[in-house]
Amino acid sequence: MSEDKKLRQLRDRIDQIDEQIGQLISERASCAQEVADVKKAELGTAYASQTFYRPEREAQVLRKAMERNKGPLSNEEMARLFREIMSACLALEQPIKVAFLGPEGTFTQQAALKHFGHSAVAMPFSAIDEVFREVEAGAVNYGVVPVENSTEGVVNHTLDNFMTSNLKICGEVELRIHQNLLISDVTDVKSITRIYSHAQSLAQCRKWLDAHYPKAERVAVSSNAEAAKRLKGEWNAAAIAGGMAAELYELKILAEKIEDEPDNSTRFLIIGTESVPASGDDKTSLVVAMRNEPGALHNLLEPFHRHDIDLTRVESRPSRTGAWTYVFFIDFSGHAGDPVVSKVLKEVSSRAADLKLLGSYPKAVL
Repeated sequence: MSEDKKLRQLRDRIDQIDEQIGQLISERASCAQEVADVKKAELGTAYASQTFYRPEREAQVLRKAMERNKGPLSNEEMARLFREIMSACLALEQPIKVAFLGPEGTFTQQAALKHFGHSAVAMPFSAIDEVFREVEAGAVNYGVVPVENSTEGVVNHTLDNFMTSNLKICGEVELRIHQNLLISDVTDVKSITRIYSHAQSLAQCRKWLDAHYPKAERVAVSSNAEAAKRLKGEWNAAAIAGGMAAELYELKILAEKIEDEPDNSTRFLIIGTESVPASGDDKTSLVVAMRNEPGALHNLLEPFHRHDIDLTRVESRPSRTGAWTYVFFIDFSGHAGDPVVSKVLKEVSSRAADLKLLGSYPKAVL
């Protein structure tokens, strides 16, 4: 068989498979519409105010897609395909409105689209406080905020907002962070004397900047996207930002993946108003205020150790209620509805001055 004939046969087979995939996606979308019709009949006038996104259900679907995957696509690529299909189908019921820390082109926007898919309506806001307010006011269904970076630590402003907000954590996103050096069409590459970026991104690229632009001024701005926006018209400046910002603001990537740590990643939280049922592989977050006494931290953590619960993060922050007192933000594996976890939470609450459950939610799938 000639190579041309073999290629034609393979392409014909791909066309047949594409037709089948298209039919199945349409069938799935029709089922989603039927679900919407059932809910509309059940809820009546209350239908318009309901949110039909189910974090635990979507996490289960994505995990099953990864478990069934036999290659050659990676598990993550397979899950991303299913994420976009689910996003489009859910939009037939009711598009999800999501607030994120903007402007457009930030890693937080990238995290929002990774979690909710491109059929969600993503809306940028200039501060973490504003994202919390928009969700609290009901103007959007969910918010996406950064909480910690693997090399630069926690985002304190996000933690501080949880101390005064009644919102709950409904999910998490882990995003691999690749930093790039961007220039505009008017940049003189040999005359770069100023580099814009967010303070954390400048810190994440410190060694690379020391080696390649030791004399350039490093200017911290509110976000990487803001840094990218500033380049238009500045012939002697560059910016550090992600690929989304480069594409959005029509900039050229002069150097790729300039972050100092190869495993640099950031964790984002999904905030909303409802509690999330167990998905089978969950995480719980809480904030605990302890009495200022010897052994307070040991007393706080001991029940987790005794019941073999995996603590994934413990972070202290100054309390706003008194000088030299602290609260602890704790993440651990498990759901608040689990009998063992429920028992531990009751024990910890009895030892603490105050305990606030921030939410139980599916561990990041993507």
